[in-house]
Amino acid sequence: MRIRKATQADAWAIAEVHVRSWRAAYRGLVPQAHLDGLDAAARRPAWERWLAGTAWPREGTLVAEAGGRVVGFASVLPSRDDDEDGASVAEVATIYLTPESWGRGIGRALMDAALAALTGAGYQEAVLWVLDSNVRARRFYEAAGWHDDGVAKDDGSRGFTITEVRYRRSLA
Repeated sequence: MRIRKATQADAWAIAEVHVRSWRAAYRGLVPQAHLDGLDAAARRPAWERWLAGTAWPREGTLVAEAGGRVVGFASVLPSRDDDEDGASVAEVATIYLTPESWGRGIGRALMDAALAALTGAGYQEAVLWVLDSNVRARRFYEAAGWHDDGVAKDDGSRGFTITEVRYRRSLA
């Protein structure tokens, strides 16, 4: 397994991992019709734009490769939250793995690499948002030293409402 900075050439693989992970991780947590409608080809252009426009290490994406193919990714950026200082607080915006990669230590290694990059970029803290009902993800974050900081938000941008909770951890 190898972790490296993503390039635009990884956009298709990232889009595929994103869709596969969503379909497995959010089954029963979001409407099935939404999961069935996810399309890697439709997500690819957004990933190409994101990968072309980021300024590593303050923001960007890492990929995890196993067996010569991308099996996971994590994206980081300055916090987008109004109550946070994006100069000192970063956000782990995404971390997804193919379902067959779950439980193999790849997610932990990917998170560790993302946090190391954020620390190296001078951030003091990191936040992330997680679906309140995603028990598996919450256990993963808590085992890695993250904690629920008491902030929650409803997101209706997908045509249905989900509640997300914010997790935080020090990078010191």
